[in-house]
Amino acid sequence: MPLILPDRLANVFIAYFVTGAWQSNCYLIADEDAGLAVAIDVGMDAAQTVEELLAQRDFQLAGILLTHGHIDHCAQAAVLADAHQAPVWVHPADRELMTHPAEGLSPQMAGQLHQLIGDAPLHEPGDLRTFEAGVPVRCAGFEFSVTPAPGHTPGSVLLGLEGDEHMIFFTGDVLFAGSIGRSDFPGGDDHTMRAVLRDVVSTLPPQARVLPGHGPFTTVADELATNPYLTDAYLEVQS
Repeated sequence: MPLILPDRLANVFIAYFVTGAWQSNCYLIADEDAGLAVAIDVGMDAAQTVEELLAQRDFQLAGILLTHGHIDHCAQAAVLADAHQAPVWVHPADRELMTHPAEGLSPQMAGQLHQLIGDAPLHEPGDLRTFEAGVPVRCAGFEFSVTPAPGHTPGSVLLGLEGDEHMIFFTGDVLFAGSIGRSDFPGGDDHTMRAVLRDVVSTLPPQARVLPGHGPFTTVADELATNPYLTDAYLEVQS
């Protein structure tokens, strides 16, 4: 069942649910006054639940944003977007993964993927747009900051949403509660990931809320205090 998050931004509806074999978080953010919604990371088996949420709340889907191109975060983005004639945004470096997902996975996970989805070809959404460096995405009345954060994948980004008192970052597989995303998949890079953690993640506002691609929510302050991958000892290695 989707969980509605405590109100962190005025007049903003935020819900999430866990989906697919790899337990990825999918989010729905909506302006309750305008009735327009944005979905973030529509992965495996996510489309039906998003549709149910839209219907229950009488929201119109205005767009989909992807934190990166791994299949567990984008598998049903095209299907959902095309059903609503909505655009999908992804970083250009991860665009190829939307139609060739095995290229971003280990051989073992690629085999698991074949068992899950078979040989059915994947297609891009009819309206696919790519993030531009330093250019925010405006959709459904929201303005999302887009911060490149490669290392897990070349096209990983942090999506920021600012309110009157709070900042929320959708971190995909860059930052988790107590951990970080893997950098040993094809396209990943450990040195780049460490640089992003040091130069980008560690400089985010401490009070910001972190809504990751897997697992529970956290804050930047909590991660700076407790996450072993944000310590000087870890970040100085190979820096």
